[in-house]
Amino acid sequence: MTLALLDKLTGTGARTGDYRGARTVAVFTDVSAELDALRSSCAISDLAWRAKLVITGEDRVRWTNGMVTNNVRDLPPQRGNYSFVLNAQGRIQGDIVIYNRGDYLLGITDAAQVATLKELFDRYVIMDDVELTDVSEKLSSVAVTGPAARKALAAAGLLDRTLEPGEVVDVEWQGLGCSVARDVSESTESYEVWLASENAPRVWDALVAAGATPAGSEALELFRILQGTPRYGQDLGGRELPQETAQAHALHFVKGCYIGQEIVERIRARGNVHRTFAGFTIGGPAPERGSKIMANGKEVGEVTSAAIVPIAGSRHTVALGFIRREAAQPGTDIEIAGTPARVVSLPLQV
Repeated sequence: MTLALLDKLTGTGARTGDYRGARTVAVFTDVSAELDALRSSCAISDLAWRAKLVITGEDRVRWTNGMVTNNVRDLPPQRGNYSFVLNAQGRIQGDIVIYNRGDYLLGITDAAQVATLKELFDRYVIMDDVELTDVSEKLSSVAVTGPAARKALAAAGLLDRTLEPGEVVDVEWQGLGCSVARDVSESTESYEVWLASENAPRVWDALVAAGATPAGSEALELFRILQGTPRYGQDLGGRELPQETAQAHALHFVKGCYIGQEIVERIRARGNVHRTFAGFTIGGPAPERGSKIMANGKEVGEVTSAAIVPIAGSRHTVALGFIRREAAQPGTDIEIAGTPARVVSLPLQV
């Protein structure tokens, strides 16, 4: 956790709150302005909620490849990808980004998930030469997000070239060692800077001076919803199947065996699932999580995330959730909690 950074930021009058299993800044000044920076310029955020597992040992690559849905075995050095962790029934138990750091693997997940995932992983280390270490207290991170993110990183002296999605580069910055990683998603321009916790305030100040606007977790959550990215513990809760989530980039079908693979392959052979993750616009207040989605008088799904999003002086009610495939066509009129709504494509355009 970025305790040194949190101490610094709370001294500015920012409001704190719990987010994804950690204490961090919820709002710096104004949620609307912070969201605008994330979407259209450049924002910097504390990632105290991003927990980190170091995976070492001679068997680390083979073993990890058998634990997750994506291809870790063939990850080039200094590259990462996004995976689900499944049970034997193919249900999602968590999600994680794994980077090949050469002589170790680095797994990044939510602080709210890390204890459960580590316990699950440890259960499967039997005769393997594998060791998992939670380094979250030692290795901190901040995010730099938005169309001008790379420009701000360059201006601060932290990045001197373009990174591909999922690529990591180690840099020496003002005598400090740190790493810059580009997000694995191709849909947004976002980077993480990893560094020793005590150095996080110094890097934060340099990036703010380079033009990054501080953004808290409330703006990050609105941004996540607009991006249409499901969050474990909010949209996903242990019963979802991978193909229901619209996260095809988490799956690899020729990587070899892993826990839950049989179910994933069976769904692939069948051709589809009965429901899918989708976005909605709503002509009224934000519905509660779990609110039913109705079409032609029949229940066809439920809401998992919802928010009123302030953009350019207007307020837009949007939601994410699961809906039966026959009602999932963008443009379909539905009702959510008795309020007119519409199915829309992801990411959400408002």
